[in-house]
Amino acid sequence: MTREIVSTPAAPAAIGTYSQAVKVGGTVYCSGQIGLDPQTGQLAEGFEAQAVRVFENLKAVAGAAGASLSQTARITIYLTSLGNFAKVNEIMARYFDTPYPARAAVGVKELPKGALVEADAIIVTG
Repeated sequence: MTREIVSTPAAPAAIGTYSQAVKVGGTVYCSGQIGLDPQTGQLAEGFEAQAVRVFENLKAVAGAAGASLSQTARITIYLTSLGNFAKVNEIMARYFDTPYPARAAVGVKELPKGALVEADAIIVTG
């Protein structure tokens, strides 16, 4: 099986030694997305705006891979404050319908660029 690198200007460019996503067969491995605006490179203001931007960025990467968020098998969400757990659930429900993907939510000390939330995903297309 070959690896296909997935890249789109509709999501922020990688800020390190990684690709936005890698597609292997029918599986897309999406790197973590933080709330960066792909046009400005700036972090969105506040938790809710960052969380929305995270899901918009993942949606753009999924689309570039020929997939959609509805095909997500697993998502991991990283939060600098678990006090935002209920809010991230509310925002995630705007992007996913039942049956929801498998998920982990992890409290972390800090994230790149001072982000408040990050998410990565595994999407299965076939």
